[in-house]
Amino acid sequence: MAESVDALVSNTSGAIHPGSIPGLGTERKKKFFRFLFYILMQIYSRYNSPIGEMLLASDKGGLIGAWFVGQKYYASVLQTSATAGSSMFIDDAVRWLNDYFSGARPNYVPQLSFIGSPFRLKVWKLLLTIPYGQTTSYKALSDAVAAQMSLPQMSAQAVGGAVGHNPISIIVPCHRVLSATGNLTGYAGGLDRKEYLLRLEGAIR
Repeated sequence: MAESVDALVSNTSGAIHPGSIPGLGTERKKKFFRFLFYILMQIYSRYNSPIGEMLLASDKGGLIGAWFVGQKYYASVLQTSATAGSSMFIDDAVRWLNDYFSGARPNYVPQLSFIGSPFRLKVWKLLLTIPYGQTTSYKALSDAVAAQMSLPQMSAQAVGGAVGHNPISIIVPCHRVLSATGNLTGYAGGLDRKEYLLRLEGAIR
């Protein structure tokens, strides 16, 4: 890790650069970037679910990802510097998923650390309000986003794109969003998994 940080100190370019921090000697600059590296560090771990292996990832703020291996937008927010391991956020997510797949209704949400645009964050936070065992439509979700933004309407396609890019599968329940006609559409993890999850929750028969 120290070598990576030292390389970062030597090679960083852009807005934050050691040379752009006045009044700091070389050692202080290195300590600054060690701290920066620490707070940005991402950790990932594997989880074997009943419907396929998953990759869980966290940073210092919370869980940042839960993807089915090989799904669309797989590991979309994971940095190449991420390291294998575990964290309290990943451990919480594992407990949550174990409870969920056992048929229980987890009464808590692991601490999350969303990485995305302000618009996507609005959509992902709204997904968290969809109750267990219930569904909503892209149109209803679009109306809710429009209301939050004080707009007369919002494109269901734009909202659908944000839903599809949700990096925290299951825990942030994008699988509970259906088409206006109630059809199972648009799940990055695959429609077979979407159907399994909704049947597990009793949302469909």
